[in-house]
Amino acid sequence: MTQFLVLTFLFYAGSIIGWGLEVFWRKFFAGDNPNHRWVNPGFLHGPYLPLYGFSLCLLFALSFVDVSFVPGGEVAQKIALFCVMALCITVLEYLGGLIFIKGMHIKLWDYSSMWGNVQGIICPLFSFFWWLLSAVYYFLIHPRILVWLYWFTNHLAFCLVVGFFYGVFTVDLFYTFRLAARIRQFAEEHQIEVRYERLKLAIQKKNDELKQRRHFILSFLSDGKNFADSLKDVLSSL
Repeated sequence: MTQFLVLTFLFYAGSIIGWGLEVFWRKFFAGDNPNHRWVNPGFLHGPYLPLYGFSLCLLFALSFVDVSFVPGGEVAQKIALFCVMALCITVLEYLGGLIFIKGMHIKLWDYSSMWGNVQGIICPLFSFFWWLLSAVYYFLIHPRILVWLYWFTNHLAFCLVVGFFYGVFTVDLFYTFRLAARIRQFAEEHQIEVRYERLKLAIQKKNDELKQRRHFILSFLSDGKNFADSLKDVLSSL
């Protein structure tokens, strides 16, 4: 039960914190957002990124791996452990991206312009970022997990917040995959691969041009306009 609660908490925390990191990155540093717009970075509509949630759970599991066999002392062992963590998360990122490309014809992110990228899904630079985040997790988060879990289980209000998160998350999954099915149908009919980030930015720009009120979290909703029509208009202009 303790392990289940830990993973539940970590997925919740990782998904939300990762979403915040991505919002900040895409606002100020992303090359495909030259106007520095605020963009919802997730595939889902809510403020969470499951990839980061799964990654944080993976880091928790890998933190217990024994690397004492690595020569060079404690520093070398920690560096090796962080490399293993970064590699595993990179593999997770690759599998997640590949599933959507092959199964849905949707490219959730695109690293095609980055050096050493593999199919535009992973690249050395972001694997290095995963390495840094692994070190941050190991030294700052992992030693405090049990303390946070004890606090979590003794505060009913926060338990309700986490429960509410999973309820909204489940509804969001169903809603978003319905939209993804429509995108997939359109992509198959036109034999294209939809770049999800580019699509969201294009829809946002189109809504701005039409002076329609835009929703940050529900970035695919446009006032007075059917989603399918917006999708066709935008994809035809890409």
